[in-house]
Amino acid sequence: MISLHDFLALSDVEIAQQVNRVGGRVCNFPLNGTRRWFHLEHVLPNSPNVMADYMDIAGQAHIDVFSMVFRHGVSTLLSPTFGVDIMQRDADYIHMAIIGMRRLVENPDFLDFYAKYDVRVRFYGEYRKYFAGTPFEPMCDLFDKLTERTSHHATNRLFWGICAHDTVQPIADLSIAFFQQHNRTPTREELIELYYGELVQPVDFFIGFDKFASYDMPMLTTGNEDLYFTVAPSLYITDKQFRRILYDHLYLRHTDDPDYSDLSFGEWQQMREFYLSNKSYTQGLGARHPNGHYWYPLSQVTHLEPSDG
Repeated sequence: MISLHDFLALSDVEIAQQVNRVGGRVCNFPLNGTRRWFHLEHVLPNSPNVMADYMDIAGQAHIDVFSMVFRHGVSTLLSPTFGVDIMQRDADYIHMAIIGMRRLVENPDFLDFYAKYDVRVRFYGEYRKYFAGTPFEPMCDLFDKLTERTSHHATNRLFWGICAHDTVQPIADLSIAFFQQHNRTPTREELIELYYGELVQPVDFFIGFDKFASYDMPMLTTGNEDLYFTVAPSLYITDKQFRRILYDHLYLRHTDDPDYSDLSFGEWQQMREFYLSNKSYTQGLGARHPNGHYWYPLSQVTHLEPSDG
């Protein structure tokens, strides 16, 4: 197995080859904390045109992150980006959200990105239901146009998740319609294709931010997906950080468990020492900063030096 040091030294192309050896990876990567990132890094006191700047800068940052993912050989990317809770916010925020969604389908920088990386774009979720009769309704036709425009792209796929928070009813509806047409229940693969517009394999890994929670990947979870959570907002992610995630996913998480009957007494003692040193700790615990108004995870693992025995 290649070492982490050597893996980090590989080129993007070489890492993509490593990824492709195990098959096209499916990643769910919702980019969260984008407004915090923008205000922390790009807003100056009394800045004019803050909203326009946010759209330009955050939009390009999305493109940069997604380009990094595709350069490293991950060929299918889900990105939940809009939930129904946003529709309950004030008029200014809704206006900003509409402008942001229009950028995904009309902005030249996004269109150039889809073309450069040969990205086939689809939208999943119940957006038609929730957008009906609202200022968001015209977006449905624009989503369809972009899907058609990129339908011939074959190298990479990007699925934007829009109102994909609860899929029990739409899956039930799709199953009933399928049965009425074919006089049989659909297979799992057929349901996935109906919901997403084409077949998508189960998610291999999820990259979240902030509190530990994975979401908006209906029918694509198996319990075998690897979950990762950045401490800083998603747009802070670096190439090296993403490579470390890939290394863990490719080489560390899925190695075969040892035959415990073959472990030596010393190896059992080392394992016991590690567990006893950490038996009171729980991954996912956090605290709320008293002045910063944000939640952050608490470090929970005591690392032990390897024993010579």
